Amino acid sequence: MENLITLVNKIQRACTALGDHGEGSSLPTLWDSLPAIAVVGGQSSGKSSVLESVVGKDFLPRGAGIVTRRPLVLQLHRIDEGREYAEFMHLPKKKFTDFAAVRQEISDETDRETGRSKQISTVPIHLSIFSPNVVNLTLIDLPGLTKVAVDGQPESIVLDIENMVRSFIEKPNCIILAISPANQDLATSDAIKISREVDPKGDRTFGVLTKIDLMDQGTNAVEILEGRSYKLRYPWVGVVNRSQADINKSVDMIAARRREREYFQTTSEYRHLSERMGSEYLGKMLSKHLETVIKSRIPGLQSLITKTIAELETELNRLGKPIAADAGGKLYMIMEICRAFDQTFKEHLDGTRSGGEKINGVFANQFPAAIKRLQFDKHLSMDNVRKLITEADGYQPHLIAPEQGYRRLIESCLVSIRGPAEAAVDAVHAILKDLIHKSVGETSELKQYPTLRVEVTGAAIESLDRMREESKKATLLLVDMESGYLTVEFFRKLPQDAEKGGNPTHSIFDRYNDAYLRRIGSNVLSYVNMVCGSLSNSIPKSIVHCQVREAKRSLLDFFFTQLGQKEVSQFTPVAASSLSLSLSLSLSLNPSFFQRRTNIAKRLELYRSAQSDIEAVAWSK
Repeated sequence: MENLITLVNKIQRACTALGDHGEGSSLPTLWDSLPAIAVVGGQSSGKSSVLESVVGKDFLPRGAGIVTRRPLVLQLHRIDEGREYAEFMHLPKKKFTDFAAVRQEISDETDRETGRSKQISTVPIHLSIFSPNVVNLTLIDLPGLTKVAVDGQPESIVLDIENMVRSFIEKPNCIILAISPANQDLATSDAIKISREVDPKGDRTFGVLTKIDLMDQGTNAVEILEGRSYKLRYPWVGVVNRSQADINKSVDMIAARRREREYFQTTSEYRHLSERMGSEYLGKMLSKHLETVIKSRIPGLQSLITKTIAELETELNRLGKPIAADAGGKLYMIMEICRAFDQTFKEHLDGTRSGGEKINGVFANQFPAAIKRLQFDKHLSMDNVRKLITEADGYQPHLIAPEQGYRRLIESCLVSIRGPAEAAVDAVHAILKDLIHKSVGETSELKQYPTLRVEVTGAAIESLDRMREESKKATLLLVDMESGYLTVEFFRKLPQDAEKGGNPTHSIFDRYNDAYLRRIGSNVLSYVNMVCGSLSNSIPKSIVHCQVREAKRSLLDFFFTQLGQKEVSQFTPVAASSLSLSLSLSLSLNPSFFQRRTNIAKRLELYRSAQSDIEAVAWSK
């Protein structure tokens, strides 16, 4: 059974070393799951004297006002023989055999954390005492409850201490040791009041009555000690501490214990209770109870640890691997992150993720609708047809069909298709750019490295910009090709002027009558519609080839080329140093991610260590 208390002591020390103080945070806490005994009492309740009596040593700071300003985790280890000594967790290689020095170190360590401003802190001090005169036990000494702030303390100190004490004792795994002085009305006891709030049935509370020997003559504490005045699940324990005069005279603690036993055995009111009174009994009883509670909690603790380890490992994997120290490892890591991003981007285009379907929307809806809005009928109005036909003929009317007029009319229509074609290129570019940002956001590794995220995003968008320019050239070239070479077969099917009644002897204005001009406009519109149909198929193909497929194939090629050039240059010492620095800058972690990953790694280390320790104790039984 003693191994169980040693086990919890070890885990508690690991909790403090790795930053788990049971405070509210986004990380799971093991500290709150461990059974512990918290010592609660008001100032001048005799709390420090009770602890010293259980230990059998003077070691706690004393003085006016609030002396205990940080939780003190006091771990008692029984040894068979040898000299008594103490160890602090923050001074692991130093053994204290002078307990006056222990008292001073508690004060000094408190000031290191809180300063000399008399503020309080929830970060505990861990003190282990090894002695043949103690039982295996762990107690947490909390700051004494107070009703007024003293000089140098903020007005909020009263509430701050109360909140700290409550944060410890409200946990279901906490055993409350409530210290109350017998020479004050129990109804005004700070310890009983706050204990009742968090443990109304008294299932976790042990009552300790101090200063019994200082009660007014003719009064006694029998009703309280027998549980008639205030009933708890466990019997009250009365103690008689050393008086201030005894402390001043440095009365030996062993002698004080002996006098305490004699007091209860010889005082008629308490003689029948003497077997369960005194600090020595209190220590043994608490040790036994703590062992029982720990044993009952072990299965649940194992399940909690196993579950939490899995959750922490998942979170750590999500946050990514630690950064390699050498340039080659950093380069490899950057390449892997880039590949993850590139794969996410491709998944958007291929339909595994959403977004790529918007490109098809450009070709199926936006581009055709833009062409329909071109209003070719305005280009082919009667006046415009007459104007372009006559201008194309110059000083000599055409002989058969107005070929030059046809060309000018067609070119004036086709040139307007350049606008929708460029708009389609820009629309696809905007979609690809949006997918870049989406993919960056969905690549968890890039969230950790803001500098690399900016570099990859910039490189990808630069590539898209180059692809857009190439796509515009190719797309507009398709339009210009249609303007530069007309389909001959279409014109051969057109009727000749002479066959339709054209007479070259008539004046040019008589010759270009309205019916004739309407027929020319109709022929041109038919040809332009044929070309639009052809471009509606060829322009999307050009855009996909120049932008979409090229983005899938070589989005980060230029970025990779730059990295490769850096790698080649590292063979000179100066260049190698420059490369390492450059890569380190790229892999500069987001501070919040870095802190989160560090915290999770520490917490995972704590849980794995606890799991190993618990299994070792379980196997030894």
